[in-house]
Amino acid sequence: MTASLRPMILLLLVLVLIPALNVPAPVQAQGGGRVSRPGEYSGYSESIYNFYERHSQYVAVRDGTRLAVDIYHPTRDGAAATEPLPVVWAFYRYHRASLGSDGHLYTIMDFPWVGQLSAHGYVIAAADLRGTGASYGSRIGEFIRQDAYDAYDLTEWFAAQPWCNGNVGMIGRSYMGAVQYMAASTQPPHLRAIMPEMALFDLYSFAYPGGVLLDDFLWGWAHYLQLADEATPGAPVDDDPYSVLAGEAFGQHQANRNFFDILANAPFRDSPDPGTGTQLYTEWSPGSYTAAISASGVAIYHLAGWFDLWPRDAALWYNNLSNPQKLLFLDWSHGAYDGFELGQEYLRWFDYWLKGIDNGIMAEPPVYYQTVGGYWNSAGQWPPADAQPVPYYFQAGPSGSIASINDGLLSPAYPQANGQDNYVVDYGLSTGRNSRWANGSSSEFTYPDLTGRDARALTYTTPPLAASLEITGHPVAHLWVTSTASDGDFFVYLEEIDVEGHAHYVTEGVLRASHRQTVQPPFNNLGLPFHPGMVGFTSPLPGGAPVELAFDLLPTSTMFDAGNRIRVTVTGVDLENYQTPGLNPAPTITVYHSPAYPSYVALPVRQ
Repeated sequence: MTASLRPMILLLLVLVLIPALNVPAPVQAQGGGRVSRPGEYSGYSESIYNFYERHSQYVAVRDGTRLAVDIYHPTRDGAAATEPLPVVWAFYRYHRASLGSDGHLYTIMDFPWVGQLSAHGYVIAAADLRGTGASYGSRIGEFIRQDAYDAYDLTEWFAAQPWCNGNVGMIGRSYMGAVQYMAASTQPPHLRAIMPEMALFDLYSFAYPGGVLLDDFLWGWAHYLQLADEATPGAPVDDDPYSVLAGEAFGQHQANRNFFDILANAPFRDSPDPGTGTQLYTEWSPGSYTAAISASGVAIYHLAGWFDLWPRDAALWYNNLSNPQKLLFLDWSHGAYDGFELGQEYLRWFDYWLKGIDNGIMAEPPVYYQTVGGYWNSAGQWPPADAQPVPYYFQAGPSGSIASINDGLLSPAYPQANGQDNYVVDYGLSTGRNSRWANGSSSEFTYPDLTGRDARALTYTTPPLAASLEITGHPVAHLWVTSTASDGDFFVYLEEIDVEGHAHYVTEGVLRASHRQTVQPPFNNLGLPFHPGMVGFTSPLPGGAPVELAFDLLPTSTMFDAGNRIRVTVTGVDLENYQTPGLNPAPTITVYHSPAYPSYVALPVRQ
């Protein structure tokens, strides 16, 4: 990989491994001073290895395609472990190894939490997906079933090696998280536990949230994949010192398809992929295989970040599987991994499932979450049972907090008077280039003060809060609207306004008005509005009569401090993140707030 690619890979999708194994009988660790709780772990297993030795080779999967694999055997004072150990591995989408301009070979072992696993007696492995890195083959798309079958074959190959005790697990973030679920769906006999981080569940609702193309992220990601696959040869394996085989594999990557082109030409959930004829949003969505994943019995530890791309997806995974499982929400974005001892959590999970150490991890509440600001809570389910929806209604203002288009009020009181706010769509508005979406494809994550943007939008703001208020779960927007256009995109943002008037991003949701119809979902959608996104379920806005747009915002756990305010902002575009067609003249939308048409956002208030 080139020097310019390496930081993109490290920030784009931080890679981690996950373990799977035949569970041995529990072993109760002896002695005092033991600690086992989220992010803290001591006294249950020992760090007895101080380095590792690396070996790389090709492994042929069932159709003969050769995949590049790195294997890291733990060593103690230069001597490799002689006893069979569990294997924890990652299936890489972005090169399992790469040579930096500084001459250093960057590998999975550069992540300290992976080193902790190795030191505690795990064989670590990493493999390039077919059509990537130094692996042979080409790619017809992403999240494809071939990745799942390849993962099965590699898992069983690891389990059959004399240095493996038959227990295999997997780890990884983003694509490397999704491929773990895909591997479990094929039910490899020796896969016992996985730990997917920040992983996609439903491809359509990610590519077209609310029916609106997330074009900036998807274009940037597809361009990056093309650069990594077709312009950057992978690191060769040991038996290929002159990169002859890696060069052959690299030549096959030139047939990889551009994923943005595929998605941009498939705007509906039932759009077929012209290149393969497949219903891509069914076959290429990992969440389509929940029944098979549940049947696998693989233990699953889902990890999500409030400011990641897929916090809703983690909640869907947890609620649609019957496996032994845990769910952890952190105050993280996609490129973050600070402030929590991930390595300790890896060890707790894999020691229990791959080594049979009874450290109590499965006796804890199944859900832990970090409220933004650092508070920790646990729950027996998601969403937490003590978080109940409280409607906050749009009202006429002024709130006195901002000179926006309308400066409306936000209140738990039901509206008593007829009111409406007119807004000419401002096509120049954006949440910026450091959003959660941009962070997912290599940009920094630092939302600016959104006050300037809010001033050009519709806002609804509470008075200063008399006491702190925690919301935990999935906010849901209900907008009653009309428009001078037959369609339009409606963005809703939840923000916290501090005592100095600065607007801090909390979460967001979006819906294209023509996609407003809701139906019973094909999976447990947590009781949230489900828009099918199919051609036959879209319709233009009617002239004159208000219609209701109901859609969820991405989940959060946030403490609004006493003295601060809650704001809901409504816009018609997010220029630097989503693809909203521009109209000339710009349409005027009307948001209603009246007894007959009560627009509001239901906030999951923790009682």
